[in-house]
Amino acid sequence: MNRREWLRHAGMLSASTLVAIGTHGWATRTNAQTSPMANSKRLIVIFLRGAVDGLSVVVPYQEAVYYNARPKIAIPQPGKEGGALDLDGQFGLHPALSDLMPLWKQGSLAFVPASGSPDPSRSHFDAQDNMESGTPGMKKTSDGWMNRLLAVMSGRNPIQAVNVGATTPRILSGRMAVASIALGRGAANAIPLDRPQVAAAFDKLYDRNDTLSQTYRDGRAARKALLQDLDAETKMANNGAPLPNGFASDARRLANVMLRDPKVELAFMALGGWDTHVNQGSSQGQLARNLNQLGKGLAALQAGLGSAYANTTIVVMSEFGRTVYENGNGGTDHGHGNVMWVIGGSVRGGKIYGKWDGLGSDRLYQGRDVPVTTDFRDVIGNVLDRHMGLDRTKLAQVFPGYTPGKAVSVV
Repeated sequence: MNRREWLRHAGMLSASTLVAIGTHGWATRTNAQTSPMANSKRLIVIFLRGAVDGLSVVVPYQEAVYYNARPKIAIPQPGKEGGALDLDGQFGLHPALSDLMPLWKQGSLAFVPASGSPDPSRSHFDAQDNMESGTPGMKKTSDGWMNRLLAVMSGRNPIQAVNVGATTPRILSGRMAVASIALGRGAANAIPLDRPQVAAAFDKLYDRNDTLSQTYRDGRAARKALLQDLDAETKMANNGAPLPNGFASDARRLANVMLRDPKVELAFMALGGWDTHVNQGSSQGQLARNLNQLGKGLAALQAGLGSAYANTTIVVMSEFGRTVYENGNGGTDHGHGNVMWVIGGSVRGGKIYGKWDGLGSDRLYQGRDVPVTTDFRDVIGNVLDRHMGLDRTKLAQVFPGYTPGKAVSVV
């Protein structure tokens, strides 16, 4: 058994461990010295895998074609039973997302309908890859745009970027080290390496200056730092009501980590269950249940961030939208344009952004879908510019080959 296999066997590379992972499963370090982060701004990206129905999230309730196209699943107009929550007199929010209305009213939640990737793919895999690589249509891009963002930020530390999940997602893959927090209550479960005797043996084995040893030490540092934060959060929770299951629990855990440790500046979470081909439902049903949990989780994340919320921007996105017309199974099929959500202390919220051309047949993409009138990189680019403080040169490194379109000033 070689050193790498031994490290994996001992649990240092298990899914429940906080480990720095790079392009080929191992972090690649540069010779730059670790330095304190001068930038206190945070960015959290939440990806809804499976293509959420944007027309049910932000409802164009003034358009008759919306109701004609969706006789079973349309969200009723505001004021009617199960009706949308009015946003601006033209659009309404799905009633299952009522937990987010306080954020809208206080001006820290904004939506960008008809947004997404310009690539026409309706493949989940390809569309997710397009949005996570940040280079739609370019399949050879080896890293994700959040990893490139990490590379152009001012400092390096083993927990500067955190993924909530078992494996490093495409959006965070690359040469920069990324830490992971396991999902659920098992995030802080002990692993073999936490035993003092095992840790001492491994510390001695990996005390050299080779890349593998340096990666091991990064992983140890990340786990130690994040477990301290998780332990503090767990102790606090035990004095009150237990954390709820699912997304809200993971969101609150992430919020506590980011609140307690300013070194954590980037975070990513992904949620599945949005591919509603069958029995999508309207104000009640499959989609409504998922949206309710999402809304509660986002509200928990905002509340849990506490004072850090003022310096945090949360972007919610999905690979593509769904068809304007419902199908014969009470669901919707793969579409094109969707809606992006932007939440945060510096967000110019309480407003709908972007260009909305309506749902007339002559306005639909290929006669069936909401078009993409706002490139997702315009939205994220604005956040990186105004919130994270990146200049044009650094933005070009995060989104290579992209020429920004009309500014979407959500921040």
